[in-house]
Amino acid sequence: MHKNRSGILLHITSLPSKYGIGDMGSFAYAFVDFLNSSGQKYWQILPINPTDGINGNSPYSCSSAFAGNPLLISPEMMVIENFLQASDLNVPIPFLDQRVEYAKVAPFKEKLFNIAFRRFQKRTDRHDFNDFVRAQHYWLEDFALYTVIKSVHGGLGWNDWPKDLKNRQPRALEEFAQKNSLALEKVKFIQYLFFRQWHKLKNYANNKGIAIIGDIPIYVNYDSVEVWRHPSYFKLDSEGHMKFISGVPPDYFSRTGQRWGNPVYNWAQLKKVKYSWWVERIAHDLQLFDYLRIDHFRGFAGFWQIPAHEKLAVFGRWVMGPGASFFKVLSRRFKHLPIIAEDLGEITPDVIELMEKFGFPGMRVLLFAFNGDISTNPHVPANYPVHCVAYSGTHDNNTIQGWYRREAKPHEKANLHQVLGVKFTPGNLHWTMIEVLMKSRAETVIIPMPDFLGLKEDGRMNTPATKVNNWQWRLKAKALTSKLSKKIARITKKTGRVNE
Repeated sequence: MHKNRSGILLHITSLPSKYGIGDMGSFAYAFVDFLNSSGQKYWQILPINPTDGINGNSPYSCSSAFAGNPLLISPEMMVIENFLQASDLNVPIPFLDQRVEYAKVAPFKEKLFNIAFRRFQKRTDRHDFNDFVRAQHYWLEDFALYTVIKSVHGGLGWNDWPKDLKNRQPRALEEFAQKNSLALEKVKFIQYLFFRQWHKLKNYANNKGIAIIGDIPIYVNYDSVEVWRHPSYFKLDSEGHMKFISGVPPDYFSRTGQRWGNPVYNWAQLKKVKYSWWVERIAHDLQLFDYLRIDHFRGFAGFWQIPAHEKLAVFGRWVMGPGASFFKVLSRRFKHLPIIAEDLGEITPDVIELMEKFGFPGMRVLLFAFNGDISTNPHVPANYPVHCVAYSGTHDNNTIQGWYRREAKPHEKANLHQVLGVKFTPGNLHWTMIEVLMKSRAETVIIPMPDFLGLKEDGRMNTPATKVNNWQWRLKAKALTSKLSKKIARITKKTGRVNE
């Protein structure tokens, strides 16, 4: 990554918009301009794959590792691109502007997609769409089939479909495709809209000197096109049920660990096919992002495997991952691997060795710096290596102000002066922490937008091990002021991190 640069973490869903959820419309472009005027180099986002209400709309629970989330498509841009008319965007009941209203957004956008698709069918010039379908054929055909079969069968997961469709019998799939050709084309059309808007936004950001840091969840959902398409790549039984599920042992966020519920990979089988699915996934994401943050990186060295019948993560065990053999394959395929390793939690020497071998920077989180032995705690700025990405907090943390008000224990508050090395007041603690991070030797610093705004706990994005009230926080349209931009730019310049 670029030396001595910084950026802001803000997911697309958190952007302002008129339609209940942040999207790839004008506010996304305005945020790029804000980053540029604030002297920032990076815009870090969360995963942009399809989400659903069953999994709490978590961007880390995806039904496809390749498809884009239709909820992020901008109605405003659909009008500009002549897929909709302005009159189509009338909203009978105004959306809230401070929280994402997934239950209202989904049917509203589905209605717009239906209108746009009917109009699109009348077009004679479909070259761009046809080119997109051909270029993305390697994942798009299966995603469209999975989506429509699931819809036709009332939302049932793939393992509850009729056996011939569940087991991907070629004749059954061909007959289904013929009967449902229009519905399949609509799915492809929506993906065409998504990637059309995404690439325009990314090009705009890159032209402004802003690099996009994407986020890749290491796992996919059990009910996903990937598991249906490649069941042998996961640890399933002969009936297609999960034998083991993913998670982590007891940690900072949970005393009993976290039971994520995703199927774990059958790495032995993946190795036999030279990790082809993962190679395709990385190649796909390198077209979408400038850098890839891989969530739960330690799973490549060793992963926590929980028997599927166990209700608590504490009953799992560590199992060896693919290690260096996997990244050797990637290194031969790609000249440059711009990967950031999410190495939080219980990190063993084999994880560190893997990161060092391939030159991947790890993460440091300032909110973790106030426990244990300050002289050895890796999250204390004085202990940072140069080659790392330092955060005040992540999407899983409270905000700085929320942490101080609601979570910080007496001994953590007592350690604040020693760790930060400067005086502060509770009201300006967020600015103090930001400046301390900016002054650190970490080559890259990323600050979540709620911390720049000094928000309290109501600015938190996610609370791990909980299933409600997550992934809903949104930025107010008036928050991106020139005053704030100038203040961020001053600190950035003062600490030598200006993006030039």
